[in-house]
Formats: sequence, C-alpha cells, structure tokens
Amino acid sequence: MAKPKSKSHYIIPVFVPDLGCPHQCVFCNQKKITGQNEVPSREEVAGKITEYLDTIPGDSSITREVAFYGGSCTAVSQELQRELLTPAYKFLAAGKIDGIRVSTRPDAVDEDKLSLLSGYGVQTVELGVQSMDDEVLAKAGRGHTSRDVIRAAALVKAWGMELGFQIILGLPGDTEEKETDSALELIALKPDLVRIYPCLVLRGTQLAQLYEKGEYSPLSVEQAVQRSKKLLVMFENAGINVIRIGLQPSEQISLDGEVIAGPYHPAFRELVESALARDMLEYLLADKLQTVKPQTVKLQTVKLQTRNEHTVEIAVPQQDISVVRGHKGSNVEYFREKYSVSELKTVVDNTLLRGTVKLVSVDGNKFDSIVDRARLPVLADK
Repeated sequence: MAKPKSKSHYIIPVFVPDLGCPHQCVFCNQKKITGQNEVPSREEVAGKITEYLDTIPGDSSITREVAFYGGSCTAVSQELQRELLTPAYKFLAAGKIDGIRVSTRPDAVDEDKLSLLSGYGVQTVELGVQSMDDEVLAKAGRGHTSRDVIRAAALVKAWGMELGFQIILGLPGDTEEKETDSALELIALKPDLVRIYPCLVLRGTQLAQLYEKGEYSPLSVEQAVQRSKKLLVMFENAGINVIRIGLQPSEQISLDGEVIAGPYHPAFRELVESALARDMLEYLLADKLQTVKPQTVKLQTVKLQTRNEHTVEIAVPQQDISVVRGHKGSNVEYFREKYSVSELKTVVDNTLLRGTVKLVSVDGNKFDSIVDRARLPVLADK
C-alpha cells in the first residue's frame, strides 16, 4: 500500500486540502489531485499511519517517512498544524517511523513556522516553486515571486532541514529557455531534492477555461519528455536527487478522470528515462554505426538491395534493463529503424552504477566505453 521511493524507503502520504492557500493557481485543483475534500482529524492521521505501517516490512534497514501533501501545510493555523503533526510525531518519538516531511508555499515560510515544524520533528520541507520567472508566476496566479523562493530556501537550510523544490513545466507564458533558467537558479540554491511536474489541464481549473477558449496550449507528451529530460540531467549533474517526474497516476489523475488535456502518461518518468537512455546509446555508438538511408528503387528492376544489419551488445545494471531497452521496447525499435540494429543485446553487469551504460561490442568488435547519464552533455536540440 505504501509507495516506496526505493526498496528501502517507504512514503506514508497524508493528503491535506488547500485550506491554507491564499491564492487559486490557474492549474490547481487540489481536491481533484488528492481526492481529499476534508482535513483529516488527528485520529484519522494516526489510523492512516498505522494502516500503512502494517504493510511495510519490519526490516530495520527500511526507512519509513510520513509526508503531508496537498495543501500549503504551513499556511493553515498553528492549531491545525499541531493537530496534523501530533500523531506523526508520536510515531516518530516511538521509533515506528523515521521521518516527517511537509509541502508548502515559499511565501508561507518564516522563523515561527519553521520553529513549530522543528518542534514536531519535521526533517524535510518541500517548496512549491513552480517557476523562477516572475512573469510566469504571475500568469499562473501563484501570488509569490522568485524572491520569496530565495528567502524561504535560505530559512529552511538555516534550520538544518532538508530542502526540496517542486517545478512545473509548460505553464502559461513559460518557454523551454525560461524553464532552463529556472532550473539553473534553483540549482544555485542547493536543494537536496526536486520534483518535476509537466503541467496538466484539470477539470474545474482556470487553466481548463483558458484551454477551452483556445488561450492556452499544453505541451505534448513528447515535448514534456524532452524538456523534463533536459532538467533531469541538469539537476543530476549538480548532485540533486530528482525524486519524481510527473504526477502520481490515480483514479483522479488519469485521462478517464480529471485530466482533460496535457502531457499525461501513467509511466511518464519511464518515458523520460528511456529517452535519456536512448541519448546515452547514441552517444556511445557515435561514429560506429551509420544512419540508415532510405532506399531508392528503380522502376525498371525488381531486385532490392538489402541493407547491412548490425548487432550491438551493451551492459547495464539489472535495474536499468527495461529503461535502456525503452518503454515497451521503444529504444530497440528506434535503433532498428534508424541504424539497422537487428539485435540490441543487453547483459547484466551489476558492477556498474545505476544510470550508466557500457558498450561491449558492435558486430563482434569489442569496446569498453562507459557513459554516465549524469555527465551526458545536454544538447539544445534534444
């Protein structure tokens, strides 16, 4: 039931409606995103944590973390914050969980609020930054500026808490260049983690009205994949952990649910990482394979020339095989069509770090080239 960040880290989510949010962002309908209409009581929070803990293995090496998502947790009254945090803190003090995190707005962070969070054992604060371009923030109805982000980030770090950022791609008025600039500004603030969310058009939002009037055009899935891929490499190059790409699919967040337009895909991160793996393979295979040229067929002959086919062998860690081969084998098909690779053989080499690919051979010729995706050049035309 609990959603793992990895095999050793489990998140126990508690969703809070946006009661504390003083603004209505054009893209936001938290009740639709979370499926939560009422603020959970102290007893309900405790019950949810207990329910999730019952499904998590009791191994001492496993990390269990309660995360308060949804509304701007620090913008509600201190009384309500204490109501929500008290049961989580009791589990933390008893050693039954290992951490607590909250998500909030940059302009809802100050010394008093962080003092309260610290008193309840909160270790991570995620800020809904969305963009560092003030024009984009204004068009999105965020109600804060990039300066608020800089101030809040400094405060969170001064309190010794882990700092997280959430960024949205494809907002009204946004461009790929602005997103890249935002990423560079966020990297300079040295967060510990980042989430990347391509903008979706949800029912009941101002963005849905703009979309229906033809005043907003969402990114396509391919555009969102390419732009997310670029930012993923930038953040990983800076040593920043990207813990999510794309909204978590749910009954509400689906094409049969509340999503009416935009780059929704139930395996969006896999698409991004598969596209990045394809870039890595092309980087390794540069100058080793020729692009397949379209065949020209003379009308007076029925004899067709067959193109030379290639066999490529690569080595990857066990966990990366499906990503390197591509979502539903998309990378295998890509290299078959573009480079006439009849066989893309993947072998397991668990001495390699995750996110690396080793070229073993091409048509029987041995190689020993390795590329790390965190050091893959980010190309402007990708």
